[in-house]
Amino acid sequence: MPANRRADLVRAAAQLFREKGFEGTTIRDIAGAVGMRSGSPFYYFASKHELLMAVMEEGLRLGLERTRTVVDAKGLSPTERFRRLVRMHYGILHDDGSDFIAVMLYDWRSLPTRYKRRIIELKDRYDALWQASVDELHREGRLAADARLARLLILGAINFSATWYRAKPRTARRVDLDTLADETVALVLQKDA
Repeated sequence: MPANRRADLVRAAAQLFREKGFEGTTIRDIAGAVGMRSGSPFYYFASKHELLMAVMEEGLRLGLERTRTVVDAKGLSPTERFRRLVRMHYGILHDDGSDFIAVMLYDWRSLPTRYKRRIIELKDRYDALWQASVDELHREGRLAADARLARLLILGAINFSATWYRAKPRTARRVDLDTLADETVALVLQKDA
């Protein structure tokens, strides 16, 4: 079987877990979404929980990759770096095919403890990149709150958008992700110190 079938399973599981929840999704659903027989996913994953962990790992891997791109960009002011981080985080929650992190937010409690350690390690690396940016803003006087608490509040607020934001809302009052990011930055940062 081709190696990309594993990636297909992870993407399909992410979408189905986001739509139906971990408990509401069966291995048969996931296999059907990628054109496999119901037992075939077990060739790649020992259990549905292991597949859930793979979905979360993929989301964090993509998030770390995108975050490093922003953090490593040369010539950005701390404020612009922060704005890009905010926009990037909204993107990993809401861009097409970005179901991975939302699954982590919704289904964290479904993940057995033995798998949580791996996810926490990746999440800690992600948080450390964000913390460095928030610390820099705090040193410049652009952020009045405690820097660690500010990071937790900012990421918590952005993550909660997974429950209410719709890229294609039913009304004409559509807010795009760029505007949402700009409004978030305006809400959080103090005017030039």
